[in-house]
Amino acid sequence: MSSALLTVLAGAMVLGFSAGTLGCFAVLRRHSLLGDALAHAALPGVCLAFLVGMWSGIDPKHPLLLGAGALATAWIGTLLILGIIRTTRLKQDAAIGIVLSVFFGAGTVLLSYLERAGGGQQAGLKTFLFGQAAALTRGDVVAMSIFAAIMLGTLVVCYRPFKLLIFDPGHAASLGVNVRRYEIILVSLMAVAVVLGLRTVGVVLMAAMLVTPAAAARQWTDRLGVMIILAGLMGMTAGAAGAWISALETRMPTGPLIVLSATALLLVSLLVSPRRGLLWSWMRRRRNRKRVRIENLLKDMWRLGEQDSRFGGTRALSDVMAVRAASQRAVGDAESAGFMRRHGTQLTLTPKGLARAARVVRNHRIWESYLSHRLDLADDHLHRDAEDMEHVLDDEVIEQIDDALGHPANDPHGRPIPRGAPV
Repeated sequence: MSSALLTVLAGAMVLGFSAGTLGCFAVLRRHSLLGDALAHAALPGVCLAFLVGMWSGIDPKHPLLLGAGALATAWIGTLLILGIIRTTRLKQDAAIGIVLSVFFGAGTVLLSYLERAGGGQQAGLKTFLFGQAAALTRGDVVAMSIFAAIMLGTLVVCYRPFKLLIFDPGHAASLGVNVRRYEIILVSLMAVAVVLGLRTVGVVLMAAMLVTPAAAARQWTDRLGVMIILAGLMGMTAGAAGAWISALETRMPTGPLIVLSATALLLVSLLVSPRRGLLWSWMRRRRNRKRVRIENLLKDMWRLGEQDSRFGGTRALSDVMAVRAASQRAVGDAESAGFMRRHGTQLTLTPKGLARAARVVRNHRIWESYLSHRLDLADDHLHRDAEDMEHVLDDEVIEQIDDALGHPANDPHGRPIPRGAPV
């Protein structure tokens, strides 16, 4: 592995980790577009720093000079956004849009001017638009690592105020936390992270490095500390993967590949994360539909059995089959779950099936009683709501409602409320 590739890998991993950790605060505060605004606001700073270098005799392409200029205008843009939000009636998205467009327009104008007046020295400035990770030097990576360490150290020291700022700024103010000060510190750290990434992924794509790893980490946890660590690791992984793929294939830009790698991690997280993943959500919905289908069948058989004094007899089942088109499938599911037993051409409810049927009917009728007695709803408005609630009410809630109603024997329609499965 060449030293140039190691340098690019190290720089991309440092950027990914620092941007991912700070991006968590932007995502949780719903300030995702703030990173985009900061990145675009940094462009005129790069151009102004280049001009200062030309006029003062300093190397106009020195990384520290360009970085300082980018940081200055990014920070000014941040203060403008906060000032617009606090002093006008404009919302956050409008303030971000204004600052982003104005600063990026100014940066584009300055780039055009430098192309005409720079005498060739301005060559390479346009790489700040999309990044050029291959141009990173060992000195750049060392500087990035130092600033990243400072950012992460500040994040650790200010973790508690930042946490309060994200979730409850009003409570933070009541505890004596200077909300405005920590808000400025937080967005300043984001500005530093943006400046660190300009050489690697550029102005246009830097917002994705802040938002994408954090959004991916959010799918896996509800704890801020865990989310920060996951986002940092995902950002670091995306940086390494993008740099490695770029090295394997010539003429492939590193910055966009890093962003695409982060996007791939986000897509995987959206699909397979246990609590929020689309795949698991689909499986949960499928299980719930199956459970509701079985419970509806058991409930119908119970109701017909009340009239027939036979729970699960042949006549009751045939009546249910005439009512519900999905009953054939429900019968098979109920048999597999042990709620029904087949005897030749007959199907009967097992004790387990009787108990589940009694529970569903009990939920339905107690909820109807609650709607009737406590909310004074008309009897013809009770059934539809109870049809939904019977499948989601747990035993503890039902017992509390039953106690509050005084343990009624019958529902509003005069039907008995089961106290257990019949024998």
